[in-house]
Amino acid sequence: MRTLNEQAWAVAEAMAANSERLRIGVSTVAGTHVLDCASGGLDAGLALARVCLADLATVSLVPSPFPDLPGPAIQVSTDHAVRACLASQYAGWQVKADKYFAMGSGPMRAASACEAIFHDIGCQESPPCAVGVLETNKAPTPEAIAAIVEKLPTCVERLTLLTAPAASLAGAVQVVARSVETALHKLHELKFDVNRVKGGYGVAPLPPVAKDDLQAIGRPNDAILYGARVTLWVDCDDTLLESIGPRVPSSASKDHGAPFAELFARYGNFYDIDPMLFSPAEVTFVNLATGRAFRFGTLEPSLLRKSFFGK
Repeated sequence: MRTLNEQAWAVAEAMAANSERLRIGVSTVAGTHVLDCASGGLDAGLALARVCLADLATVSLVPSPFPDLPGPAIQVSTDHAVRACLASQYAGWQVKADKYFAMGSGPMRAASACEAIFHDIGCQESPPCAVGVLETNKAPTPEAIAAIVEKLPTCVERLTLLTAPAASLAGAVQVVARSVETALHKLHELKFDVNRVKGGYGVAPLPPVAKDDLQAIGRPNDAILYGARVTLWVDCDDTLLESIGPRVPSSASKDHGAPFAELFARYGNFYDIDPMLFSPAEVTFVNLATGRAFRFGTLEPSLLRKSFFGK
């Protein structure tokens, strides 16, 4: 199997070749290929999500599961949940350089493997190329690119970066496509052996695109916190699922019950919000070892209406 970065590279190259149809910009900054997806639509967002997942997942549009919340939902399925979600999609790289800041995701993280999570999941790789996704409305500066390159192994000869803010259609799609990833990350934080997860499936509604920065970040998060339904196929003891399962959905957090924008206004700092909040509304575990299924959490359509439409 090709490396995560090589798989994502193929998707990014196809996006660049179809830039006009996808409405994305293509440029070169400090020798790095940059794809600006801010003006892209649904197709660009789906492709961007595939890059984040190192093309180890199927991402598609499906009807919204909520009759009174019109529009599509983002569906994700993968048979390689740890590699796709935790080694690639998780936004664990804070890219900082002078005044530039962006949250970084994508398989370049597996090439760098600087985050503590890689000590637990493995998945480090030495690829010939690297691909990253930056959540930002600004093109990466030469200094930001240098900060990324500094953390990559010397075997990496080519770098591609894709950018999109949450306040864009493509950016919103790739954030909402993180339903399975948030469940995996929550399990990892709860000290569950995520390598026992054999497959994942998730659906979350796509919210209206907001131009206010706070709402633009908040609505996609709310789509997962209060509207995502995830199924994980696992191989472990039923007693472990019975004990850890109730702690996985967002409802287990003390901050559950308010839209993200309200929580941010309450705390004034993203990092003061309970990190255990960031997980799907509902999680079902299907135990391949025993044939039993366990469901935890509940969907909150009223909170979605409040977040998406203010009522």
